[in-house]
Amino acid sequence: MPDHSVRLTVNGRELEAAAGEMLIAVTDRAGIYVPRFCYHPKLSVAANCRMCLVDVAGLPKPMPACALPVTDGLEVETRSDRAIAAQRATMEFLLINHPLDCPVCDQGGECELQDLAMGFGRDISRFSEGKRAVPDPDLGPLVSTDMTRCIHCTRCIRFGEEVAGVQELGATGRSEHMEITTHVERSLKHELSGNVIDVCPVGALNNKPYRFTARAWEMSAHATVAPHDCVGSALYAHVLRGRVRRIVPRENEAVNETWISDRDRFSCEGLYVEDRLHKPLVRRDGRLIEAGWDEALEAAAAGLMRAAEEQGGEGLGALVSPSATAEEGYLLRKLMSALGSANIDYRLRQRDFRSAARAGEAPWLGTRFGDVESLDSLLLVGCDLRSEAPILAHRVRKAAMAGARVSYLDLAEREYLHPIGSRSVQPPRDWARALGPMADRALQGKSRALWLGGLAVRHPAYAELLEAAAEAAGGAALGHVTQGGNAAGLHLAGVIPGEANGKGAAGLNANQMSSTSLPGMVLMGVEPDLDCAAGAHEAIRDAGFLLALNPWVSPWLLRHADVLLPTGACLETPGTLVNGQMDWQSFAAAAPPPGMARPAWKVLRALADRLSLDGFGYSGTDQVLAEIRQRIESPAASSASTSDGAAIDSKPLDDEEFAGLELPMYSVDGLVRRSAPLQQAAAVQRAA
Repeated sequence: MPDHSVRLTVNGRELEAAAGEMLIAVTDRAGIYVPRFCYHPKLSVAANCRMCLVDVAGLPKPMPACALPVTDGLEVETRSDRAIAAQRATMEFLLINHPLDCPVCDQGGECELQDLAMGFGRDISRFSEGKRAVPDPDLGPLVSTDMTRCIHCTRCIRFGEEVAGVQELGATGRSEHMEITTHVERSLKHELSGNVIDVCPVGALNNKPYRFTARAWEMSAHATVAPHDCVGSALYAHVLRGRVRRIVPRENEAVNETWISDRDRFSCEGLYVEDRLHKPLVRRDGRLIEAGWDEALEAAAAGLMRAAEEQGGEGLGALVSPSATAEEGYLLRKLMSALGSANIDYRLRQRDFRSAARAGEAPWLGTRFGDVESLDSLLLVGCDLRSEAPILAHRVRKAAMAGARVSYLDLAEREYLHPIGSRSVQPPRDWARALGPMADRALQGKSRALWLGGLAVRHPAYAELLEAAAEAAGGAALGHVTQGGNAAGLHLAGVIPGEANGKGAAGLNANQMSSTSLPGMVLMGVEPDLDCAAGAHEAIRDAGFLLALNPWVSPWLLRHADVLLPTGACLETPGTLVNGQMDWQSFAAAAPPPGMARPAWKVLRALADRLSLDGFGYSGTDQVLAEIRQRIESPAASSASTSDGAAIDSKPLDDEEFAGLELPMYSVDGLVRRSAPLQQAAAVQRAA
């Protein structure tokens, strides 16, 4: 407890709390339930719903528990006749204008108003006048509105002001004429705006793509992890009849608190699309035709063996999605090693590998997410944080609002929604030279950090930039805002060149494989024309044999792949992701893959069997994970550093090499690109 604590009595129980703490927080911690609508532990106190009225000894009328600071000797009754009468009266008042449309409301079965009406409502309404009706504003492609149901709790407004940092929703009018709406019919554009769906206690704001597709009590909830950025937000996938219907946040205070980004929430809309690969495809006489698993695996094994025989295994290469699970990456690495190849990489968009870190030195943030909020100063280099890791951007905003000096070295002006310590907009070719002087000004205080973002990693002279950052950081924590959901996990699993054959051979990195026409290439979850550095797909398409393991079949893969094996997407396979603070997060499959598709780890196991390779007799991903953990002496990673400490020579760069540094938020991977609501939201953002 804090140094200054007080004792109070609630329903006859003596409790201890910090002086000034709100009563409702104390009762929640003690397991004493107090009904509420407007109160939310992550938002400021509004005290406008009055549902949490309690009976306080010595006061003439009930008081709202959410706005009552505790004092020494306070005596409270939450279930006295006076408290219950006040709560019942509040409920009756709230239901005066609320429509009786629970049978058609998507919130039915998980509605806070519905639950409390059962406990505190009357069986017969005494209100005979006409109910109000409110027009529904169009908030864009992600959030639906039924504003006649709104009870004016203002949670959505406070979320925008206090968490998102932008007031997208506001209130007009007074009393029953009050309406929650946007300014001049604007859409919600913030990358966390979907969280208003969760904070809304009624059915006024809901998930628009999910609308009228399922009922809460029909679905099963499966814990999983977001694969689109380095945060690895905790999620629940709600599944009905084997199909993922929606995604909601799963509370994890150390990672995403209670929030998730719109990208994590709505990407599931890309699971069941027209170009989903349901059956294996094998190229015969220049055309891809459907085949059974036996035929497809035989064709894949034969193609890999031919390519391996050409150059003794060195003619084989593999590119892995940075969002693949650690188990999938490890099994492909092990298969490539058995075929004699050390050419494997997950760093698809990186161009400069002159300072590539050794295995075991996995890229990570350099600090825990929770510790970000207590930083004194932070310098972000080449990092569009709101796009790359929206939940991490929220943590940085909280730090800035608490007084941290947050500075940016970037190629363009961006809207950061928090106070800026210093900002330097420079052409990318000047970043390495500008970094030192800027770090001297920006990194002040005891707790300091310097982060390199996605634009920095995709920089054509990334090695020089990393060397400059290591020198400029001084005693500050140096870290990466890594790309994809499992960069650290794949690195620790050895999905990097020179590690695949276990002998430290000088394998080819992603850039080298993408500029060399190898006899054989394996793509796992990769669409080269969209996921790799600019121009990389031109060399990959000329590979002698091209095997793709992918949940979808893109036009590029249709034109160039020789064998296409359908695999499960992130929500359809078990596995482990390691996030930017080095948390190992394992999860089970939320739903089965459609058609004949199978989880990639099972496909690789079957392919190894066709290749007559030993050591692939796993019965589950837990055995693969145990082998990975045994391979790694310690899961902890060191800060980013050059591989041998040698100075990096500068190289001349053409202006064309700086093209394509930007990566749109809703283009990071195949699942996100296929989510129609997210692509519509991206169009709204571009039009704003």
